[in-house]
Amino acid sequence: MNFSVFFSPETIGSPLSWLLLLVIGMGTGTVAGVLGIGGGLLIVPLLTLWRIDLVQATATSLVGVAVSALSGSGRNWKKGELRWRSALALGLCGLPTAQVGAWAAYRMDDRVLAFSFAAFLVMMIFLVAYKKRLGSVETLVDGPPTPNSGGVKKDGWAVVPIGVLAGFLAGLFGVGGGAVMVPLQMVALGEPIKSAVRTSLGAIALIALSGLWRYGVQGNVLWGPGIALAIGGAIGAQFGTRLLGRLSSDRVNQLFRGLLIVLAIYMTWRGIRGK
Repeated sequence: MNFSVFFSPETIGSPLSWLLLLVIGMGTGTVAGVLGIGGGLLIVPLLTLWRIDLVQATATSLVGVAVSALSGSGRNWKKGELRWRSALALGLCGLPTAQVGAWAAYRMDDRVLAFSFAAFLVMMIFLVAYKKRLGSVETLVDGPPTPNSGGVKKDGWAVVPIGVLAGFLAGLFGVGGGAVMVPLQMVALGEPIKSAVRTSLGAIALIALSGLWRYGVQGNVLWGPGIALAIGGAIGAQFGTRLLGRLSSDRVNQLFRGLLIVLAIYMTWRGIRGK
């Protein structure tokens, strides 16, 4: 069967394509709710199967990313599980530095960027694992932490430096901020994985809306396919945020480390290809 006839710029607006995009949105929305990532790294390559321009694929993916993040964050806020001040700080601080990172990336070699990001991800994998082991040792020695036992402030504007750095790295490496924000919150602030995921998802909603506005003004968004992604993403995010509450922290840690490993392999492959 010749699938190239189906995957063409002309057929992306067909009912069958919209149904497929709805399913893609549900899948990426579920992943976003569980791991606190935007999902653009998954959506964009799939959109390019229709042989549309990369800029259009990126712009259209943001419709699904923004709605997924808003849907999941809305549920987290309703359940009292979203630290909205931290999410706001991450998002606002990440917006300007992402532009700086994108400016710097334009002046750097693609292979250097890809290999650098792969190295960063590997470092995060080891640091997150080390932080988890250190936390286990501290619990055994000192007992479980109490709500007012001191330590790093984990609400409000304490995440400002994380937002600044995460925004820059996301712009520099051309990836969604979730893959950067979650491990940085865990390593730098000792944030539990589930809390970091929910905060990251809230920040992504703000960042994605900003990017969507920019691409929309430029006329690069394919709104029909984007809406199909958004509907699926909204449904998937509701399922993902519910699933996050049922999973153990150890399981979420394992899934997130798996994501980082996959991304590191992908970036290494991209560096080898030089694209």
